[in-house]
Amino acid sequence: MTTPHQEHSAHEHVHGPSCGHTAVPHDGHVDYAHDGHLHREHAGHWDECEPGGHVTHEGHPHAHGEGCGHPAVEHGDHVDYVHDGHRHAAHEGHWDDH
Repeated sequence: MTTPHQEHSAHEHVHGPSCGHTAVPHDGHVDYAHDGHLHREHAGHWDECEPGGHVTHEGHPHAHGEGCGHPAVEHGDHVDYVHDGHRHAAHEGHWDDH
């Protein structure tokens, strides 16, 4: 999934394995959940890394929620769950891939 290049300006925090933010594997890189959105390193600065569009995750029998075993990541006005290298978000009775 290609996302537009949207630089997160004035980002002084350096993300990494011990920064305290949830690391989310995504499309060949690692995003960090921070302040309700996702950041990824790019060419010496941090970009916003947000999904573009609605993509239904077909055939997903697992119900995410508290205690499901997958990391919960606050994302905007909802919670995503990191599962199989991407994020799932509840949407109108099914799960979306982010």
